[in-house]
Amino acid sequence: MGGSVLAASVLLFDMDGTLVDSTASVERAWTRFAGRHGLEASAILAVAHGRPTIEVVAEFAPHGVDVVAETDRIEAEEIDRTDGISEIPGAAALLGSLDPARWAVVTSATRALTLRRLAAVGIPLPKILIAADDVTKGKPHPQPYMLAARALGADATDAVAFEDAPAGLTSASSAGAATVVVGAYDGEAAQGLPRIPDLTGVTVAQEGPSLEVRLP
Repeated sequence: MGGSVLAASVLLFDMDGTLVDSTASVERAWTRFAGRHGLEASAILAVAHGRPTIEVVAEFAPHGVDVVAETDRIEAEEIDRTDGISEIPGAAALLGSLDPARWAVVTSATRALTLRRLAAVGIPLPKILIAADDVTKGKPHPQPYMLAARALGADATDAVAFEDAPAGLTSASSAGAATVVVGAYDGEAAQGLPRIPDLTGVTVAQEGPSLEVRLP
């Protein structure tokens, strides 16, 4: 559904897979986790994308493993390793064209990891960031997107959200945001939503309180 025009008051962006391609780094992290505990990495990777790390660790870690300590280890490894990550095409240009008071990043990564990854690929840092540290219920719950819109002085129903993974798409849609699929995911959570391959060619025109989002 290319060429869509969406109206909004604010814009909300997921990070991994939407602004930053960290697929290789994330897969390496979960493969190391699986190796430490004798787990099947493919089973973890099938459900980990877009979800808070601590939730995935809690789901898969063997009995007796310190979930918080294991999560901290994974996060520390990811912060130290920015090799292999890159900007999703168009992300820096799009965010650089926007009023910083009208957009936010909404991510299942921690605040420290998010800022590290965005800075590493040259993407403008957000004025408003809702990270895993800031929520009591992570994606696919709508809370992250609701909090981000509220922090920008808007309601999530007046937002356009950009997401790439089922958990995030469900979160944004459930919050009431007009949700755009970024990338190739075409499962149930993406059905009926506008889709773009990346952020190249996305433009935003501001007329007073209203934003007009044009998709290529």
